[in-house]
Amino acid sequence: MLVEKNVSDFLCSTFRSIWSLELLFLLADDAERCWSSHEMVAALRASELVVNQAVDNLNAAGLLVPEQEGYFRYAPPSAEVRSLVKSARSLYAHSPDAVRRMIIRSQANHLLKFADAFKFKKG
Repeated sequence: MLVEKNVSDFLCSTFRSIWSLELLFLLADDAERCWSSHEMVAALRASELVVNQAVDNLNAAGLLVPEQEGYFRYAPPSAEVRSLVKSARSLYAHSPDAVRRMIIRSQANHLLKFADAFKFKKG
């Protein structure tokens, strides 16, 4: 199905960890709220390092906007991306293990491609 393919592509290309996905869903629950790093750490019960990496990932993906110093707010760049986030959330609610495997597999594939770049080619 095309919708599932789009969601799968979105998940694999956007998220480096489940923490990033969990953080996105947290922030999307109250899209008008600006969150500090400390509040995100407390809400996710995660380490500051994990949350900062997730914020960096989501910010680079264009899913967050920085507000006042140290605060971020959920802000997808388009209605299409907002729809993808909604579909990703639905898929995660119904098949969390499948989504986790998707993200982990995509990260492993990125690492393999990076490692392959350093292989000597037989000439």
